[in-house]
Amino acid sequence: MADPQDTDALAATSPDVVAQLVSNHRQFLAFLEKRVASRAVAEELLQAAFVRGLEKGGGLRDGESAVAWFFRLLRNALTDHYRRRAAEQRALERHALEPEAPSDDELHTVVCQCMGTLLPTLKPEYASLIERVDLQQQPIADVARELAITPNNAAVRLHRARRALKERLERSCGSCATHGCLDCTCGS
Repeated sequence: MADPQDTDALAATSPDVVAQLVSNHRQFLAFLEKRVASRAVAEELLQAAFVRGLEKGGGLRDGESAVAWFFRLLRNALTDHYRRRAAEQRALERHALEPEAPSDDELHTVVCQCMGTLLPTLKPEYASLIERVDLQQQPIADVARELAITPNNAAVRLHRARRALKERLERSCGSCATHGCLDCTCGS
C-alpha cells in the first residue's frame, strides 16, 4: 500500500510544476555537466533529482519558482554525489594501505614449514593422513580405499589427526597458532 505522505507529495506536484521542470531539462543538465566528470554522471544525477523532486513535490514553498526550487534540489544532489565520491576515495585509500594478503603459494610454504617439523611428532598414521589429504590434497575417499577403511572412518581419523596437530602447534607456537599468525618465527 502506498505511503499517504508519498501520495500527498505527488498530489502537491501540480502538472504546471512538472511541465516547468521538464521544459528546463537541458538547462538542468548543462548545470550538472559543468560540475561533474561526465555527461553520463550528470544524466544519472538529473534523473535521480527528477524522481526525488516528484516524491518531494510538497517541498515547494508558496510563491517559490519551481525552477529555483529544483536548482536547490540539484545543488543538494551534487553535494551528496561528492560526499559519496570522497567516502569511496577514502575507502580505496584505506584499502591500498592494508598489507597485502599472502598468496596461496606463500601461505602453503609457511604452513608446510611449521607442520613439516611437527608432523613427525604425531602418531605415524595421523601424520600420513594429514600429509596425504591436507598437504598433497589427495581425495579422502582415495586415501581411505588405499588404507582399506571406509571414507567415514578416514574422516574421523583425519579429524583426530588435525586436533592432535593443532594441540602440538599451540604448544609449540603459542599465540601464533591460536591467532592465525602467518609470520611464524617460533622456531618450531
